[in-house]
Amino acid sequence: MRIMNIQYPTSLDKIEDIYNDNIDVIVTLEDGISYVIVVSTPQNHYRYMDKEEIDYIPPSPPHIMVRSLTEENVRTAVEAFAESDAYWLKVYFLLGDRDGIFDMSSMNKMLDEIKKSNDEILDLN
Repeated sequence: MRIMNIQYPTSLDKIEDIYNDNIDVIVTLEDGISYVIVVSTPQNHYRYMDKEEIDYIPPSPPHIMVRSLTEENVRTAVEAFAESDAYWLKVYFLLGDRDGIFDMSSMNKMLDEIKKSNDEILDLN
């Protein structure tokens, strides 16, 4: 899907270390919907683990990862996420809201249906 606009609530030139940070990015697509996503760098995740004295990143909504926070890198990454009718951009956006399409009740219902289907297949053997 075509990107109409990319906005940075925090200007990229205000970022002290483009290799070690994360930013919110607002992506507006041709369908008129604006998606707010987080774009971060791998080094930012390392810094977080060091700060928290842990060896993993705790569960959280997904980030789009770039080597450095430059306009070119962000645009290239967002363009990749906007391919195929913006499938991955939409998934990342929806995963950011626990009460959205992926609420626990809906997920448990889908998993129950999958389990029933799997059980039926196993019973046929």
